[in-house]
Amino acid sequence: MPLRYENAAGLIGTPHTALYPKDVEGQADLIRERRMPKKVKFRLLACCLAFFSSTCITFAQAPEQKFEIFEANIADIQAAIMARRITSTDVVKLYLERIRAYNGRCVNEPNGVLGAVTPIPGVRSLNALITINLRPATRRAWGFDDRKARSMTDAEDANQALPDALETAAQLDAHFASTGKLKGPLHSVVFSIKDILDTSDMRTTSGADADYANDRPSTDATLVKRLRDAGAIILAKANLGEYASGSRSSFGGTLCNPYDTMRDPGGSSGGSASSVAANLVTCSISEEGAPSIRMPSRLNNIVGLSGTQGLVSRTGMIGAGPLNDRNGPACRTVEDTARVLDVIAGYDETDELTAYSTGRIPKEGYAQFARARDLNGVRIGVLREYMNKSLFTISDHESIEVVEKAMGDLQKIGAVIVDPGPSGELLQQCVAKNAPHLMNATFIRNHPELFPEGIDQIERLLELYDNPSYSTKISVRNFGPIGEALGESKYYFNRYLKRRGDANIRNLTDLIAKSRFYVDEFGRNTRFRDVKGVLEQTNKATTFNVQQRDANRFAIQQMVLHCMRAQNLDALMYPTGNIPPTMIKNLIEPDVNDRSHQAWTLLGQMGFPAITTPAGFTMKVYDRIRDAAAPGGTRLGEPTAAQTPVGVDFLAAPFEEATLIRIAAAYEAATRHRKAPTNFGPVASTQVK
Repeated sequence: MPLRYENAAGLIGTPHTALYPKDVEGQADLIRERRMPKKVKFRLLACCLAFFSSTCITFAQAPEQKFEIFEANIADIQAAIMARRITSTDVVKLYLERIRAYNGRCVNEPNGVLGAVTPIPGVRSLNALITINLRPATRRAWGFDDRKARSMTDAEDANQALPDALETAAQLDAHFASTGKLKGPLHSVVFSIKDILDTSDMRTTSGADADYANDRPSTDATLVKRLRDAGAIILAKANLGEYASGSRSSFGGTLCNPYDTMRDPGGSSGGSASSVAANLVTCSISEEGAPSIRMPSRLNNIVGLSGTQGLVSRTGMIGAGPLNDRNGPACRTVEDTARVLDVIAGYDETDELTAYSTGRIPKEGYAQFARARDLNGVRIGVLREYMNKSLFTISDHESIEVVEKAMGDLQKIGAVIVDPGPSGELLQQCVAKNAPHLMNATFIRNHPELFPEGIDQIERLLELYDNPSYSTKISVRNFGPIGEALGESKYYFNRYLKRRGDANIRNLTDLIAKSRFYVDEFGRNTRFRDVKGVLEQTNKATTFNVQQRDANRFAIQQMVLHCMRAQNLDALMYPTGNIPPTMIKNLIEPDVNDRSHQAWTLLGQMGFPAITTPAGFTMKVYDRIRDAAAPGGTRLGEPTAAQTPVGVDFLAAPFEEATLIRIAAAYEAATRHRKAPTNFGPVASTQVK
């Protein structure tokens, strides 16, 4: 029988049976009914009477193995619960065992969490989770110190309306015991939530060490509430780059990468991604304004989905509102990612941007597309503008080569690969033709050499339309300055704080004055940043004007969609990012020909959805070192052996997430590049027997 669940409204639903193997269902039926079919009983008896040997045991049911949470997916967990092999409480305890083993500090902090840090070779800790959802006595019994408390402003933490993770699990167990049904599609799926999103049961400060009167907001973020209603268990808040930038927070400290803990985990959602990669949780919720869902997912060898802006609500996010911000799931498989998206996607009356999602979500949901195993007829364009080795450095080459191999893998499962060649350009001719008139004011301002004073601008634009070679500097790597979003960050910071209604921190001025900030090496050359300085600069704004930025964004969408349709492309593909993770506190790779040291961000920031999927590993990296004699004072060092994850991005038109899930799922099934980090394997359980 297929798994069944009861949703928050009390309705009965049945997930697609293909997600749950029949042999597991059959085993569940036998265990549940506690009987053996007569035919099996007869054969077993005949065997024993005839041979009376130990070989007869092969006909009997083998002793049941203990359930292993390591690399378990949603279907594994729910099938085990339905088979009564494990409870929701057991699931939480198994993850707590792993958190206790692997979530310690991962850098030296001789002067405390706010002082300078240095990496530790060979450490088996990640510092991925900033807060653990356990009441004080339970938390201490598990060995987690007060720094991991659900609240720093409510030491008693006795409000029974805010159950902790184990209490929530017990409620789910009681529901299942009384009904025989799962509560919802995410029953017992254990999450970490990036600390930028409000959780009413746990402190929410975006990683800041800030003096809120109440560090717990009064309500959940919209997507967090949807997760809970679907039966999910929120076990922890994920550490993050403070206020969603960098790889360090003042309260939580420095983040590390499980594939090489001397290296960066990929930016502000690094805690979300590494907690999934190391099996501290089943899935996580990440957030990005540029690449911070996809870049950490890539560097942690997991799947991360940056949906269309407007697909998932931003309500309840610190600083929520800037057009580029979006929240999305990060899991170890495409199927799990799709199942989470089914729950969190959709209209939210408190977030006006989600109105665009109305009527654009598949009625049958996203998870069904994760069953795809072939891509017959799907046309995927290779965005060679992001993969031209001659434009970048040797640091880029190996990631490009891994994605070139992915092109062949996709062809084997039926995809039509549209590749302009290693030095070719997939969209450039189309972009060059359309940019002058679709982005006319910005184009004219950014190209004074083409528009001397007194010229008839309309005539010149017509000339460019017929002969686009004039505008070759415009490309999908960089459309040029597209207009500032004046005052946007300050406006949305203050709007969030006003809605939160804290008695002590009411606006950005209060937030700066009533916070402590880490002090270390700052600047463009490292992954740490001057958080206080950034906030102070943000707070200076007195004008709010985003119209030019938004108009240019719409123009770029038109242009890219036209260029894709002209070649009948269903999706684009390219490396999520070209540069392997840097050493913690090491120099970052300088930007070259509009290639960032992070990930490819431009199209995502224009509202296009993208999914990153594991594609393989580098075998070496080139770390940058200081050299006063070199241009810019730095140069690449000698290659160092290092296996670091590489991700491939698939990008489609807005609200075409179903297409992306289909492509990513088929590619994942054909290649199986996901590998757990070797130093964070299974742990011995002392809590689950």
